Amino acid sequence: MPSAPAQRATAVPNDLEAYWIPFTPNRAFKAAPRLIARAKDMHYYTPDGRAVLDGTAGMWCTNAGHNRDPIVAAIQAEAAELDYAPAFQFAHPKAFELASRVAALAPGDLDHVFFCNSGSEAVDTALKIALAYHNVRGEGARTRLIGRERGYHGVGFGGISVGGMVNNRKLFGALLAGVDHLPATYSREHQAFSKGEPEWGAHLADELERIVTLHDASTIAAVIVEPMAGSTGVLPAPKGYLPRLRAICDKHGILLIFDEVITGYGRLGHAFAAERYGVNPDMITFAKGITSGSVPMGGVIVRKGIYDAFMRGPMHVVELFHGYTYSAHPLACAAGLATLDLYREEGLFERARKLEPVWAEAAMSLKGLPNVLDIRCVGLTAGIDLASRPGEVGKRAYDAMDKAFHEHDLVIRAAGETLVLTPPLIVSEREIEEMFATTARVIKAVA
Repeated sequence: MPSAPAQRATAVPNDLEAYWIPFTPNRAFKAAPRLIARAKDMHYYTPDGRAVLDGTAGMWCTNAGHNRDPIVAAIQAEAAELDYAPAFQFAHPKAFELASRVAALAPGDLDHVFFCNSGSEAVDTALKIALAYHNVRGEGARTRLIGRERGYHGVGFGGISVGGMVNNRKLFGALLAGVDHLPATYSREHQAFSKGEPEWGAHLADELERIVTLHDASTIAAVIVEPMAGSTGVLPAPKGYLPRLRAICDKHGILLIFDEVITGYGRLGHAFAAERYGVNPDMITFAKGITSGSVPMGGVIVRKGIYDAFMRGPMHVVELFHGYTYSAHPLACAAGLATLDLYREEGLFERARKLEPVWAEAAMSLKGLPNVLDIRCVGLTAGIDLASRPGEVGKRAYDAMDKAFHEHDLVIRAAGETLVLTPPLIVSEREIEEMFATTARVIKAVA
């Protein structure tokens, strides 16, 4: 068991009503709150000091573990030195240092980094760059954006337009015009209980040719996909799917964007999933793991040719009219640099690769438990589909998540009727065993 916290955590708030909690059933939460007061390494601590094993790396983001001393120290030092510098027309040294470090991790000629503050902002930034790129090259008719069913690309209007998760879209009107979607890559019939990338499904990339035929390539600006669809319940790309998509985009002059907000920074055993799959997209979006979740930050890594296309005209004129007040915030840059140091010094990306077979075996040990319909895993991720109760879609997984926290000292995620486990990359083999043993107990408890 982890050691007890050195001091009592923050007291329980006496009023829960004012806070409208995102992506949460507020009434149910406030009836039985799941409160977290502090964290360290692999554990959260409740206000009464109970240790809870983090099986989700926060929200796919604390890849280096919680409250790591070097990251904390870097944030503290930067807060005392530079609280804020203007993001437009001025900059600070750490922004350039971090951009260089991120570009060095990215494959091929993905050499330029545009910073923002979240995955949602990163996606909208990438989509705007894609549209503007075609414009500055004289192909302004290329305005159509292609996403994928069951894709998640954040919550901006651009992201939910190209995204393909129904509940994220249905209440918000017509969204962006000129958007189409590839089919989802998942088929339980053909892929059930696959370890890693499924054998079936590469041909689904050919649906892009159908969309090109429907709209004409001259109208399509970009395709955006997650190498592994995460928020929809862990859907790994089928073998050969991403290279095929790249080839079709090249054939028709369409930009390919990898949304690596979840898969970046070691989740699939590499700095970016693009490296794992040997496919160089035109842009990579990132967030979450860049600071191990400690300070909000996101960004887009762009190929040299795209950046260069904007670097024309009078030198005093802004090349891209886009950005955020807090782009490359000093505290976020300091946290990012310290986080990248930890990844390198502790070999956490390589560690994730080494643990992947151990993780997959542990995940598949849940096969045969009551109501388990499928298990998917790639890198250090796992999605466990449960059968729904009649008339209560999502309730079984919600109850499992709730029981895991309150009764079994484990944080897991519920995505619809899927339980999702995605631990910090510092997880030990013993903790992997503990996570899945606990998950097994929880699955039985909600049977």
